[in-house]
This record gives sequence, C-alpha cells and structure tokens, in this order.
Amino acid sequence: MKSTSPLHAVLLGVFTACALGLAGCGGPDAPTAESGASPAAGSATSSSASTAPNGELEIPEGADEELKRSYLRENLIAACMRKQGFTYTPHVTEWDTSGAALDGQDYDLAKKHRDKYGFGLYAPAVYPDDASLQGTEAYEKRMWTSPDTAYLKALSPVQRKAYDKAMGGALMNKGGRTAQVPGCMKDADDEVLGPRKSQAELDRERAAAEEQDRAAELALNGDPQLVELAQKFANCLRGEGIAVTTTQPTAIGDMVKFQVSAAVPAQGVKGLDSDTARSKLAWEIGLATKDLTCGKEFRAAYFPKLDKHPFSGIGG
Repeated sequence: MKSTSPLHAVLLGVFTACALGLAGCGGPDAPTAESGASPAAGSATSSSASTAPNGELEIPEGADEELKRSYLRENLIAACMRKQGFTYTPHVTEWDTSGAALDGQDYDLAKKHRDKYGFGLYAPAVYPDDASLQGTEAYEKRMWTSPDTAYLKALSPVQRKAYDKAMGGALMNKGGRTAQVPGCMKDADDEVLGPRKSQAELDRERAAAEEQDRAAELALNGDPQLVELAQKFANCLRGEGIAVTTTQPTAIGDMVKFQVSAAVPAQGVKGLDSDTARSKLAWEIGLATKDLTCGKEFRAAYFPKLDKHPFSGIGG
C-alpha cells in the first residue's frame, strides 16, 4: 500500500501523456501544477480559480506552499507569453481528493465509491461519460484540454511553431528522461523552483528515497499489531472465497485490487459489450466491497502508522 505524492503522480501523468501523444509535452495542453493532499488514490482536476483584473490567477486563501508555487508559476508563464505577443490562460491542476476513497482510508467514502465503481477497473466501460472516473474519454478530455484550445487551433502552422518555441517546456528523450527546453516554462520553473538539480544530486535523492522506503517497509511489516490484523484480514478474505497471496501489511491492502486488475483484458475494457462490462463490474464490486469490509479494522490501524513511516513516493 505504498503511496505516491500528488506532485509525482501528476508529473508522471504528464510525461505518460506525452509518450502516448495525449498532450503536447510541456505545451499548453498539459496539466501544470499540483496541490498537497492525501497521497492516496485520487485524480488531478483543473481548477476554476478566480482571476485578478490583469488576468493572473489569485492564490486561494489557505493554499499551502506547493500550491502557491503552482499559481505563481502559471502567472509567470502567462506574463512571459504576453510579452512575446501570445495568449496563455493560466490554469492550475489541483489534486481531487474524492478518489482518495478508493484505498479505504476513509471507510464510509470508500464504501460509497466501491459500491458503484468497484476498484475503478471495469467501471469506465459502464460509465464512459463520467468525467470524474479515471480511464474514461470524458475524464481525459477534462484533464488534457487546454483553456486556450480554440486560440491554438486558430494559429497558423508558422504561428504555432513560434508559440511552442516561446513556451518551451519538458521534452522526453529516447531514454525516458526529461529535459527542459528553453522558453517561458523553463524561466518560470527556474524562478519558482530554483536551478535544476544535477544528475548526481538526483541520484543521491533517489538513493535516500529508496533507503527511506526500505525502512518504512521494515517498520510496517514488522509491527506486531499490523501483523496480527493482517492475519485477521486474510482469514476474513479466505472465508469469502478470495485467494490470499500475501499477508504482509504493506501489500495486503492492494492484493485483491491487483487480482482483479490481472483479469482485465490486455487491450483494456473499452471494447467490452455492455452486458459483459456490467457483469464484470458487478463481479468487481462484490470483491471490492468484501475486501473493504474484511480490511476495515486493519486499515484503521495501518494508515495512521503509515503517516509515521511514510514511503517516499518515488518510483510509484
């Protein structure tokens, strides 16, 4: 039950979208910022923040430092592009905690979510128009559509090339690493985040994060209370006819979800006919709710201890 930070999750989504051609890498179609929230299962959503008379986003009251930097970055990009004669509408992608129900940290929210969507694996085939459900075309459209779409479409090829050059941004190379191309995005990042770290610094940070993860895993898997509750969790699942492949506290919470995921067709669920999709979703919901009920006591103890021994979020 490792968790990923909102920052890492959204950046990973941006880079994945770039690789799949879903969004311009570093361009105006990509989500650009994240807010601090519970690092449980969730999704990123474009905010509708109020704007000042000059078109800049107003930082929401009570925003944490990470979110403030996100708003500042967007405003800097917009100002930079204006100086070069282009339109850029600042927009911040914030963490939507409604999806955090999925992991069972909040039992009531999780039950409401799982009663309809299960683990969210077959649900996109049943609810393709649900824009809150990750995996649907409606969700992708909401996530990856720039507020400047109409403006960008109106640009000539020459103008668009000049726009992209002015914008700059992240570029993924063949090795899967990203580099910053000079432009307004890089200038804003440098001002808000500071100079780019060297590869040696990044390697040291990753090594430290891996050590942190090992320590967290040892602490949680060796906790006597969690070990006992994980056994009770496993026995309950067996009683429901569900195979138990692990009783490790750090793994058992996602075990059933991974079993369902393994049964999803390799080509995805979008090609399923309606009857098959609904049947599969009903099966998934049954397993998801049994998993939630059996693990209620375990999760109530696990998540507070996870807060004391957090995983780094690097590497998934």
